[in-house]
Amino acid sequence: MKYQVPQFIEVEDKIIGPFTVKQFIYIVGGFGMSFIIFNYLPFIIALPLIAGVEGLSLALAFYKVNNKPFIDVLEAAFFYYTKQNLYIWKKENKKPAKSASQTNPSQVIVPKLSNSKLKELSWTLDINENLNPLTGENKTTK
Repeated sequence: MKYQVPQFIEVEDKIIGPFTVKQFIYIVGGFGMSFIIFNYLPFIIALPLIAGVEGLSLALAFYKVNNKPFIDVLEAAFFYYTKQNLYIWKKENKKPAKSASQTNPSQVIVPKLSNSKLKELSWTLDINENLNPLTGENKTTK
């Protein structure tokens, strides 16, 4: 039995003319707010407010930032400015505490490996894979 698989599931349907439902609601809401502002405020005060409301409604309806709707950008900005942030200024580097092994450097023995000894060990490991590198004994004899 064959089933048809939907292919464009991320694209919203155009329901009201060339607009999706969200775009239509943003545009109608912006025009409604502009109408209310125009009726209740003097023209000089209402004009910049209407321009701001219309700009916001058109940005919400059509503008995308990195293929994300503008409402997501507004939400991220809101949460960024309302949450508590921790700012560190003049961070001081803490000095490590002295341990017992660091007090006497003459007691610490560091084995020295010369270049010739390193080549010899490398050659030995390449030739004899059964050789135990720590003890130098053959693993197959045990």
